[in-house]
Amino acid sequence: MPAVVTPEPVVKLVQRTTEPAAAQTLRSTAAAVIAFAVAQSVLPEPHPAPLTAPLTALLVVQVTLYATLTTGIRRVNAVVVGVLIASGFSSLVGLSWWTLGLTIFTSLLIGRVVRVNEFVPEVAISAMLVLGVAQVADTAWERVLETLVGAGVGLLFNLLLAPPVWVESAGVSIGGLGERMGKMFRALGEEIGGNHPVREAAARLHEARRLDHDIVEVDASLRQAEESLMLNPRVKEGLLNRVVLRTGLDTLEICAVVLRVLTRTLTDLAKARTEEALFPEDVATDLRELFGHMSDAIEGFALMITTPMAQSGEEAEERLAEALVRSRRTRDHVADLLLEDVQEHPRQWQLHGALLAEVDRILDELDIDKRTERLAEELDRRSAEAHDRHPRLRAISRRLRGAAQARRREGG
Repeated sequence: MPAVVTPEPVVKLVQRTTEPAAAQTLRSTAAAVIAFAVAQSVLPEPHPAPLTAPLTALLVVQVTLYATLTTGIRRVNAVVVGVLIASGFSSLVGLSWWTLGLTIFTSLLIGRVVRVNEFVPEVAISAMLVLGVAQVADTAWERVLETLVGAGVGLLFNLLLAPPVWVESAGVSIGGLGERMGKMFRALGEEIGGNHPVREAAARLHEARRLDHDIVEVDASLRQAEESLMLNPRVKEGLLNRVVLRTGLDTLEICAVVLRVLTRTLTDLAKARTEEALFPEDVATDLRELFGHMSDAIEGFALMITTPMAQSGEEAEERLAEALVRSRRTRDHVADLLLEDVQEHPRQWQLHGALLAEVDRILDELDIDKRTERLAEELDRRSAEAHDRHPRLRAISRRLRGAAQARRREGG
């Protein structure tokens, strides 16, 4: 029986509908509809369509529960202030270009005074939206009530139905970064033999520099994932997950920087050896093998930090360990060959040393024991910061532990 091939557009559609963004869209829509229905039942008859309630619910229902709890109050404050400003203007003057401008100007000023921080523009947005329907609303208090209903529904919605966790999308981003770096190592290995034109070497250097932009995008995805783990009842060991991903990205970022320096070294060697091969054939063969092993190590590291231990985390760690062993063995052989090559190219000996130092730095950053040590240090640091932020809670905890130990001694 021939295999059934699913069309590519259908696959992409399924992937999009199962992403956290799809769940967030459905949650926002449901919260807005519920807020509208609740406002209709709460407001006295007759009253116009309470559109401010779903508006506020849309603003309050954030992507993560942490963002909802930490920014919900400021959002509500911004919307209420905007509603009150628009209500005052609508009762005094009509809607025209100059009253609209005055409303926006006043809203932005008052928004900074009441310290709604990043939600200052939402004061003006709320004021404009309410000012546009001010002629059909009964009183300002009804609009304030609509706002409170929408805010309450939004907050309760996120408390009862926790937002999605964005760890999977962050893991995909980190994995993609590891794959791009791995492909760069393989490309360097393929181009290392024979005469290496300066133009090709410079192109690899520019490609390595573009990794900075990739890291910025991955960092943004990881920040969203970190927020989704905080205060989320669906998540166990949220701190550990955040630290694993964050320290992993930090390691990949360091490796990306060193990779850029490594391509700079190869470019300088290409400039110095325009009339001859970049390396002798035996050195080029071992370097090609070394870069292949380092590619496996980079990809294995990215897989290890994004794969839960309950699934294939141990297999990913074994893959990384094997790649590091092969890389270090090949690196030592390359060092011996480069030492012999120094006699033929005494002026470029420092570039040989730089190349080996950069390889060593990347392998050291990927080392499993060093990663375990870094994870422990980061967990201790964050635990200490949490204790420092809550000194009273820490004192109570100490007293409770002391009392429990005293009771055990008395019982013994």
